[in-house]
Amino acid sequence: VDKGVVPLPGATNINEVTTQGLDDLNSRCRQVLRGGGARFAKWRCVLKITESTPSPLAVLENANVLARYAVCCQQNGLVPIVEPEVLPDGTHDLERAMYVTEMVLAATYKALNDHHVYLEGTLLKPNMVTAGQSCTKKYTPEQIAEATVTALNRTVPAAVPGITFLSGGQSEEDASINLNAINKYQGKKPWSLTFSYGRALQASVLKAWGGKPENVKAGQNALLVRARANGLASVGKYTGESQAGAAQDSLFVADHAY
Repeated sequence: VDKGVVPLPGATNINEVTTQGLDDLNSRCRQVLRGGGARFAKWRCVLKITESTPSPLAVLENANVLARYAVCCQQNGLVPIVEPEVLPDGTHDLERAMYVTEMVLAATYKALNDHHVYLEGTLLKPNMVTAGQSCTKKYTPEQIAEATVTALNRTVPAAVPGITFLSGGQSEEDASINLNAINKYQGKKPWSLTFSYGRALQASVLKAWGGKPENVKAGQNALLVRARANGLASVGKYTGESQAGAAQDSLFVADHAY
């Protein structure tokens, strides 16, 4: 239900953004609930890691925007999916990604609390904690899982029922393997940890289908492969059996917007 990102006024870095769409959100929530039958809504905020960002202004602004969106949804009978996405663009390492993710999530839940959002009636859609796409150091799925679960434990209340990860430009296979490692990690995990993938659920499906009627069955089969892989990963039982072909291709798009 957001209307996309726009430059953040007053930010010293011209690449920082906020998300627009709050002005008429109340009426739009009523419309999708009553007219469209929706029960869940989603709003995406975007933060970028550089040497000087995200700035305190960007972190605070986007946290408050997400909180205002969430309370508006709940006032209109919708479950808000809260999406503070820390982009994977950059050369930063895993430790820097973890630090920024914790900072963003801590601010987000402070704002949600300040706005009296009912946490049990929300979902969180965050990035996994991964190093920047241009980072020269490579990390194992187990290291990514440890960093992700640790960051979540430090910032996300146990009252939140579910965390539905975005894929953030990972290949389809990497997104499944990392989700599996997160669910296998032997730490405290009071939430359901699952997936809400776009590119990492659809890329090989779209390639198999290609918009051609004769390829519908192939597209459906490709979707079933990815759905099964991620379903198993959501309970820590994926063993990498769907690694072939397009599933290995990187889906990273710089400054991803939609």
